[in-house]
Amino acid sequence: MLTPRGIIYNLLYTNEVLGNVSGGVRQGPIHAGKFEAAISVDLDRFAGWRGWSAFANVFQIHDTGGLRDRSFHRLITVSNIEAYPSTRLSELWLEHASEDQRFNFRMGQLVADGEFFASDTGKIFLSNDWPTITGANLPSGGPAYPLSTPGLRLRWTPNASMSGLIAVFNGDPGDQASVNRTGLNFRLNDPPLLMGEIQLRAVPGPSGLTRSLKLGGYQHFGRFDDYRYDRSGLSLASIHSSGSPRRHGGTSGAYAVIDAQLYRPEGADQADGVAVYARLSGSPSDRNLIGLWADGGIVFSGMVPGRPEDTFGLSFIYARIGDHAQRYDRDRLSFDTDFHPVRSYEASIELTYQAVVVPGWTIQPDIQVVINPGGGIADPTRPNQRVKGGVVLGLRSTLTY
Repeated sequence: MLTPRGIIYNLLYTNEVLGNVSGGVRQGPIHAGKFEAAISVDLDRFAGWRGWSAFANVFQIHDTGGLRDRSFHRLITVSNIEAYPSTRLSELWLEHASEDQRFNFRMGQLVADGEFFASDTGKIFLSNDWPTITGANLPSGGPAYPLSTPGLRLRWTPNASMSGLIAVFNGDPGDQASVNRTGLNFRLNDPPLLMGEIQLRAVPGPSGLTRSLKLGGYQHFGRFDDYRYDRSGLSLASIHSSGSPRRHGGTSGAYAVIDAQLYRPEGADQADGVAVYARLSGSPSDRNLIGLWADGGIVFSGMVPGRPEDTFGLSFIYARIGDHAQRYDRDRLSFDTDFHPVRSYEASIELTYQAVVVPGWTIQPDIQVVINPGGGIADPTRPNQRVKGGVVLGLRSTLTY
């Protein structure tokens, strides 16, 4: 009834149980779930608005406590549905496309992680998310799940091999637990975040292999604290320091994303075969907690005999603590006799298998190895020790309608 009028709706319920069987500050399972309802409207068919479309989605998020913060105090995502329990609006936007489809303009309540800095190959992994370097460095984590913010986005696609995107967002969507719990806090007065990305796609040759390269960057126009120095140039760890960090005008970052299909069985679907991906990003290390970040992995689709729709893969994530944060930790060792570990990096490895039970329902056992949580922070429950790395086991169920 609705589809002929240009209305398409989707329902998605993701449910999972995760628990660290070793490491961290405590062991034990947590349950997490996210129900999402989304609707898209072709306004040309629905109301005669030529070239216009609309989209909205809402989340109902529920869990029994975040495993990332409760068990490990880590920086890298354990689960990409983990968020503060709430019922909230996500995106709400209008979009207009030119008649030749080369230009596409979007305005409204937007997220950046759906179009920027994203790898299609890596989306199978539970820990694949808005990258840690943006989530840790930008105010409130930036405009990414579960937070959206008012913005404008322009896409230019001159041909099938190339696209360019540029967007401006309100630069602080507001803390999800205290400021913006329902997604209805349409903030407009914060310093802006500007993002741009060039997307290059290789036209499949005789082998039919698909490959893409994305090059992008961002600039936030707010004020950011230095991680080592105060306003007079003294170390913040010094007993003579004022305790007021040096302030920097803005922060920025650059990144690259590669997706490459290495093998595709003859006669198989376009998505089947073996594919790899990698993402790399850097930011100024004086005003950012994470100075260097990388992730990547390999994914096998349709390669299991008798299970043509199953997918499995192996991934890694690496987040390096910025130089000024590391030097601040060393300064604390010079000025204080208490135990103060010097943070360095955090990493994780994930092995996952996504099995299709019936069309619209998948289950996904998952194993993650957590290395150097928090970059090597002190364990609040064990004096003179770092938080230990460990192993997380999980099972996710996803229902789509």
